Amino acid sequence: MDKNYEHQKHEKEIYKKWEESGAFKPLDSARGKPFTIIMPPPNANDNLHIGHARFVAVEDILIRYHRMTGKPTLWLPGADHAGIETQFVFEKKLKEQGKSRFDYDRQTLYQMLWDYVQKNKSNMENQLRSLGASCDWSRNKFTLDPDIVKIVYQTFAKLQKDGLVYKGERLVNYCTICGTGYSELEVDRVERVDPLYYVRYSDEVTVATTRPEPIWADTHLAVNPKDKKHKHLIGKKVINPLTGKEMEIIGDDFVDPEFGTGIVKLTPAHDFADFEVAQRHNLPVVRAVGQNGKMVEGAGKYEGMKVKMARVAVVEDLRAKGAIEKIDDNYKHIIGICYRCKSVIEPMPSKQWFVKVAPMVKLAKEAVKSGKTKFPAKRYEKIYMHWLNNLRDWNISRQIVWGIKIPIEGETDTFDTWFSSGQWPFVTLMTGQPGDFEKFYPTTVMNTAYDILPFWVMRMMMLGLYVTGKVPFETVLIHGLVRDKEGQKISKSKGNVIDPIVMTDKYGADALRMALVWGANVDNDISLSEDNVKGMRNLANKIWNAGRFVESAKLNAQPSAHKIENELKKIIKEATDHLDKFKLNLAAELIYDKFWHWYCDEVIEMAKAGKISQEDLKQGLKVFLKLLHPFMPFVTEAIWRELGLPGQLILQSWPR
Repeated sequence: MDKNYEHQKHEKEIYKKWEESGAFKPLDSARGKPFTIIMPPPNANDNLHIGHARFVAVEDILIRYHRMTGKPTLWLPGADHAGIETQFVFEKKLKEQGKSRFDYDRQTLYQMLWDYVQKNKSNMENQLRSLGASCDWSRNKFTLDPDIVKIVYQTFAKLQKDGLVYKGERLVNYCTICGTGYSELEVDRVERVDPLYYVRYSDEVTVATTRPEPIWADTHLAVNPKDKKHKHLIGKKVINPLTGKEMEIIGDDFVDPEFGTGIVKLTPAHDFADFEVAQRHNLPVVRAVGQNGKMVEGAGKYEGMKVKMARVAVVEDLRAKGAIEKIDDNYKHIIGICYRCKSVIEPMPSKQWFVKVAPMVKLAKEAVKSGKTKFPAKRYEKIYMHWLNNLRDWNISRQIVWGIKIPIEGETDTFDTWFSSGQWPFVTLMTGQPGDFEKFYPTTVMNTAYDILPFWVMRMMMLGLYVTGKVPFETVLIHGLVRDKEGQKISKSKGNVIDPIVMTDKYGADALRMALVWGANVDNDISLSEDNVKGMRNLANKIWNAGRFVESAKLNAQPSAHKIENELKKIIKEATDHLDKFKLNLAAELIYDKFWHWYCDEVIEMAKAGKISQEDLKQGLKVFLKLLHPFMPFVTEAIWRELGLPGQLILQSWPR
């Protein structure tokens, strides 16, 4: 064996041998209940980031462990076309070239996006390989594969047949920059400080608002009928300070008497609460802002102005009329912004396709309450239930080019990417090899980050139960985010990005993987630095050096297995218990500690002193190579081969 372990010499060759030998496929000889993970499909629009590397580490550890226990084990890989996210990334690249999506017809733009995605998809898949992902590439899927699209269309047809999908004009969250509507889940909420304008309608009536620009479109004001101070105003009329038209004051419980003056203006076309009031009282819904983010026809002098410009102009006019009573410049409130481009969301009426979620929500709640699907981390079960309890009908249409076109004649909209990826567990298996769906569904574990729990996990549960009648997975293993060494969120703007491919090239995939499960439960956030990865490279070298010693040692002591056998059995049992309970960090830390401080510091030293036989020493190393393999597959496989042990380590049995 070489003096030092050089990962560059081994990793690509070992991975190639694994893949070519069929080691990643469910083995025909395997018995018992299958263990299945459907990979959360990375977006096929960019390189893998450190969050992807964490899910690869978590899932590959579980897959390699269960494969070694002898179960039929399947980890099915794939990629997501990622709808608006991909189109947004691609449009940024067009902008760098001085172009935009409006320079191309739909078909041309779609083909450009397709070519871009195929190139990135291939790159992303090779990066998964470099991280050691032992997924079955023969079953690799893409959300735009024709057979998957066919099933997505079948689901849509079933929803239509069951009366659970409809097209109607309703208020939706609209991004005027991305040019599409969103569901409630795709709107980020942030706190912002804005002016709060107190607008006088009469001597007795003043309204506080952060949005004076649509006042010209308002037709009614409202007060709470239980508000003793203002309930006498119900039925009275005031004059719109911009249009001069009469406005009636109505009563509705939605008004908070403690906000502003206790009197609110209603803009039903651009506020969800106001829209619901308008529906209850049969009030007109007058649009003020168009999908281009500008004041619409009918806005008079404000027509064609963008929202911010119109706000300034309206305030100037109100001030000139003496209608601005005062302005609070430090009003803190929560606003909705686009989860992609971060521009302010503009609620507005739009004709969209909606799914009636109530029947599916009921199924998704019951599946968890009955224990058919479990959350090892109970706090995420509470979040799951909270979102289900507050879910509105789901807007599944998007006004973008990139995605699965809604199969209605004359329709140019595409499906929300979460509508197709929400069917991922069953469509991947239904379109796989014969018998896959029957054998591997429901899947065993769904592992994903907590930030897409409401986006994806909830919808997979809803659609999976609706289409198949079974839960899509038995366990939801949520993992936390990867943060920097200071605990800060990793982002390009902060300059603290840790590139997993750079770390892998520099220190080896084993070192990065071990660092990504060390020190925190799977469900918690984890702090990571280059020093953490470097420290785990030292472990890889320690394993290699132990292998070199065992390979070269010439020991004369007689075999006496009981000296180390009992300790090994205790270590195996404890590590197995941790892995069965998804306590990957505890398993990793136990194996690390026992290997370094017991096997290397004590057993090897005893061997040097002539107290341990060659056979016992080698048996101990074989056990540790198996225990370490799910965490650090490359160095352990390399040593297994260097020692001349039979077969591939990846296919060996878990020690008992």
